[in-house]
Amino acid sequence: MPPYITIENLSKVYQNGHVALNGVDLNIQEGELIALLGPNGAGKTTLISIICGLVRPSSGSVTVDGHDIIRDYQKTRKMIGLVPQELPIEPFESVIKTVNFSRGLFGKNPNPQYIDQLLSDLSLGDKKYSQIKSLSGGMKRRLLIAKALSHEPRILFLDEPTAGVDVNLRKETWDLIHRLKDSGVTIILTTHYIEEAEEMADRVAVINNGSIIVVERKTDLMQKMGKKQMFLELQEPMMQIPEELSGYNLYTQEDGRILVYNYETTKKRTGITTLLKDLSSMEIGFKDLKTEQSSLEDIFMDLVDERVEILKHAESKFATNG
Repeated sequence: MPPYITIENLSKVYQNGHVALNGVDLNIQEGELIALLGPNGAGKTTLISIICGLVRPSSGSVTVDGHDIIRDYQKTRKMIGLVPQELPIEPFESVIKTVNFSRGLFGKNPNPQYIDQLLSDLSLGDKKYSQIKSLSGGMKRRLLIAKALSHEPRILFLDEPTAGVDVNLRKETWDLIHRLKDSGVTIILTTHYIEEAEEMADRVAVINNGSIIVVERKTDLMQKMGKKQMFLELQEPMMQIPEELSGYNLYTQEDGRILVYNYETTKKRTGITTLLKDLSSMEIGFKDLKTEQSSLEDIFMDLVDERVEILKHAESKFATNG
């Protein structure tokens, strides 16, 4: 099946020389939820803005369901809903009027039943006649989602959708996103909350310095790049790792009371069995044992740090040769 959204060699250089995107390639399938992760200034918002037709790329192309976003702007824009980070809404307008107005902008006929259900799903049903200025920050965030969904788009971009909202509202938003995905909506999510990506995403794309550095299914990414740690609570504190155990990736915590062993999940042999045998032969006893696997946040930070080190090395080499 061909990709629903195809991004090829996409670049954006602003007039001040800032390179926001640098040769981005990404395919997104219909009905999937992809999380776009990256630090501030990585290029996430620029990428979304280009696909939505709000920013013109310097080079490269984007197609949505086979339609070019520039040549077929009206057609592709009608297919897309966008929940931006900012809150560009009229404070004295009512909730129901601003949502209906958004629907009308896309040429959709009125559908009171759909709009009422949408506001109810977003816990805004009892606020539909309220002025926007009277809403809390969390309610305004939900209103942005309602505006983005007002014209029943098949693609939804969520740019930091739960920024600044409380835990309960975040959970409600997650539930709504799950329902939208189940209905076949294609969702692209940018977030600083790694647990959101871990909870909802089918795939994860990591962007840094305007380039996509990895795109993987979430489960595959965690399997390939995740690390595990084994924590042994020792019967007696270990002040120094014995020479006989130097072949293991070991260190101590809590004044030598905890022995930590790092190992890779992808290797056929973890080394745990031989480590435990060696500890037993050296009469090093332990009271308890537990393991932990690295989270998506750990993997994300490792990828970004690795990319930064590569760039620093390249810059240093260039400066030396220059």
